[in-house]
Amino acid sequence: MRHQKHGRKLSRTSSHRDAMWSNMVASLIEHGRIETTQPKAKELKRIADRTISWTSGLADIMTKDVKKREPKERAAVVHAMRMAGRVVKQEAALQKLFSEVGPAMKGRAGGFTRLLKTRLRTGDATRWRTSSS
Repeated sequence: MRHQKHGRKLSRTSSHRDAMWSNMVASLIEHGRIETTQPKAKELKRIADRTISWTSGLADIMTKDVKKREPKERAAVVHAMRMAGRVVKQEAALQKLFSEVGPAMKGRAGGFTRLLKTRLRTGDATRWRTSSS
């Protein structure tokens, strides 16, 4: 029985899945929208929402000048960047996450991403294509 085993394996090794999620979250942050299959999109939503939640709580701190931040605020920013950096490995995407995406999501309790069914892919006859934004 698979009790308390979260996530789909998607016929990949754990290292491949980790790299795939990292790249997909970075692409989602960079482009604002990506197109993928429904099972991948459902898993990506969990990971992306958790990553964005690290930044949304710091929106007030991130708008302050760096030199005017209190030591506790600086420590909170560093901690959040390290936690989000565990998923988002690309430096440019991580900076955009904290400078643009986080302040835009200020005040939201959750549900930062949305899945939209877009089209059927004819190349490999996959049933569902979803756009995650």
